[in-house]
Amino acid sequence: MASFTTPDGVTLAYDDIAPAGEAERTVLLLHGFASNRSEGWRRTGWYGAFERRRMRVIGLDQRGHGESAKLYDPADYTREKLAGDALALMDHLGVRRCDLFGYSMGTRTALQAAILAPDRFSNLILGGVGGRLLEPSTDRGSIMADAMLAEDPATITHPFLRSFRQFADEQGEDRRALAAFVQAQNPPLDEAAMAALPMPVLVVAGQRDEGAGDPEDLARVFPLGKGVSLPGCDHFSAIPHGLTKATVFDFLDGLLDDPFEGRF
Repeated sequence: MASFTTPDGVTLAYDDIAPAGEAERTVLLLHGFASNRSEGWRRTGWYGAFERRRMRVIGLDQRGHGESAKLYDPADYTREKLAGDALALMDHLGVRRCDLFGYSMGTRTALQAAILAPDRFSNLILGGVGGRLLEPSTDRGSIMADAMLAEDPATITHPFLRSFRQFADEQGEDRRALAAFVQAQNPPLDEAAMAALPMPVLVVAGQRDEGAGDPEDLARVFPLGKGVSLPGCDHFSAIPHGLTKATVFDFLDGLLDDPFEGRF
């Protein structure tokens, strides 16, 4: 396991996989809540897909997840600290500029990193989200924390919360750390700063992803935004799906005028 220590003393695990020969570009991957770099990116085929395109792949276990340090104070999980971790990893590896891909929870980290250092990212990919990312925050964090800490998963009545709890258990994640993670206090996303981002931005989510909303509603915030809804996909099935990979690679290649033209 490769690891490094952030400026605030948190040890984080990561993968750094380079293709044979010289890499044509680099991508940094930020997984979703209750996931990790192996489950979110390796098992779902993203590592291999990027490697086949001769891309250097960097996958980070965000703090509180996977093989990274488990912390139990919500103050350790602010969006700025998570974004700082991503930038610190780039510095640690000597990566000046790369593409940035976040999924679900990872999109918030990716957005904050892009806002803090827009010159460090060539393209920004936001997966598993849409217009609902812009809605005012509710008490979803405390509800998710309750789901993580419930003694008996059968007592969790909401299907979406129950699915995340089951996923966390399947991954062997530290549920107390996850509960602290979702209770972190963050200000609303800065839409003015998002609207000033200079890089192309892809927003992609499954049409059946009720928690995401319409990707185009979020994409319109960005000067160079593009929103794509994936037919037949929900929040969990979208990330390993071939349509998601095709859409992301068309975006990176500058070919995303109509991502599904001629495919159906």
